This record gives sequence, C-alpha cells and structure tokens, in this order.
Amino acid sequence: MKKIVIAFAAVGFLLIGASNVNAQQLRSSNGSSTGKIDSDGTIRNGSGSSVGKIDSDGTIRNKSGSSIGKIDSDGTIRNGSGSSIGKVDSDGTVRNSSGSSIGKVEKDGTVRNSSGSSIGSANGVTKEKAAVVFFFFEF
Repeated sequence: MKKIVIAFAAVGFLLIGASNVNAQQLRSSNGSSTGKIDSDGTIRNGSGSSVGKIDSDGTIRNKSGSSIGKIDSDGTIRNGSGSSIGKVDSDGTVRNSSGSSIGKVEKDGTVRNSSGSSIGSANGVTKEKAAVVFFFFEF
C-alpha cells in the first residue's frame, strides 16, 4: 500500500495517452517536464529513456517488453497474475485494492494526491490509463 501511495505521489502525473497522435508532455506540480508518452504508448522518463508501454488492448509492459499487468475496459487494474490491484472510477478517482482513494485525475488533466493537493498534470490523457502509471511505474 505504501509503495502505491508513494508511486502515486511521485509520478501520478505521468499519465498515458496511447490513443493520441502526438506525444504528451508530462509535468510536475511546478510545471517542469518529467517525461512523455509517445503516440505508440511508450512511456519515457525525464531523460527520454523508455520505462514501459501500454498496448492498445490495455496490456502494460515493462521496458523489456514483458507483460506486467492490464487495465480492463471497466477501469480495473490488474497485476501480471491477473489479480485486481486497483480501479479508476468514472469520476477519475483512483482506488487501491482495498477501495481506498489514493488520488484523482480531474477532467482538465490535473492530478491530485489523496489529500487533494495538485501533484502534476497531463492534459488530454484518459483517466483510465492514468491509473496504470500510479500502480506500475516509478521514476
């Protein structure tokens, strides 16, 4: 649980926009660029190195290309074994496996931690795919 909360607080703003034609710049709460998501779903850190990818079917891959999880069409986030580890609600609330809120993705792309503080942004990225990064990637 603690790792998930830390991951959310540290990189919740690193959202995934694989369906967008252009790369998405990802920004921290102070506006500095922390990475980007390429149009093919590749997730890059601030140095430009690939750290993972999300496929069009929701499969999440690590930088080696191995499947490490999936996001279902209903927003359920699963680990590599298929177990549910979280969910993103229709309003953008991201929940852990216990159902506790660990943050939220607002309609305007603002990402908030569980206390409601803004921790970053990535405008134009879907809230469903945003939750994938909360659970799988730390930078």
